Amino acid sequence: MDDLKLRLKMKRKKPVFLRRGGGIFRRLGLKWRKPKGIHSKLRQHKREAGKIVRSGYGSPRSVKGLHPSGFKEVLVFNVKDLGKIRQGEAARIAANVGKKKRLEMMKKADELKLKVLNPLRIENK
Repeated sequence: MDDLKLRLKMKRKKPVFLRRGGGIFRRLGLKWRKPKGIHSKLRQHKREAGKIVRSGYGSPRSVKGLHPSGFKEVLVFNVKDLGKIRQGEAARIAANVGKKKRLEMMKKADELKLKVLNPLRIENK
């Protein structure tokens, strides 16, 4: 659990990596792309141009890819898939699963004492 706290601390310090020109031109989007222009200030690592993606910004290897709760996510589509989940794993019910089937899966997960990352929330209207 110590590495999860370290990852959270590192993510707070990590800069937001924006594509060069992404904030100006909507068609480019904000997703990261490596700068390749010959005169690009970002490629030349000029301080005023912004931060560039490098290997030192990554998470500790022991917690890479884990959910913030510390569990490894397993995508489940039906009740049978819940039986395959092991210690240290949590279920994420697929988005295309309907309400009726999702309720069955939630009951089965309670019986097996499994953590569900996206439980069904029933609101009273």
